[in-house]
Amino acid sequence: METEYLGYAAGLLTTFAFVPQAYRMIRTRQVRDISLSWAVAMTTGSLLWLCYGIARESLPMIAANGISLVLLSIILALKIRHS
Repeated sequence: METEYLGYAAGLLTTFAFVPQAYRMIRTRQVRDISLSWAVAMTTGSLLWLCYGIARESLPMIAANGISLVLLSIILALKIRHS
């Protein structure tokens, strides 16, 4: 169970690292510094990690990647919409 806490901590830090970027993009509508290929790759990767977490029944992976997928989808949508 102690490794689960490590998973939650890692997930919390890496997931919420996207919040400032998403917030700034929503507020300013500036997307030129975000690479479309990066946004697509990260969103796809997060979706795959979420599927893997579901298959492994790993709550930390499911929670972290579910939230990441939402944030990255917002970033990707803003990039596409405002480019």
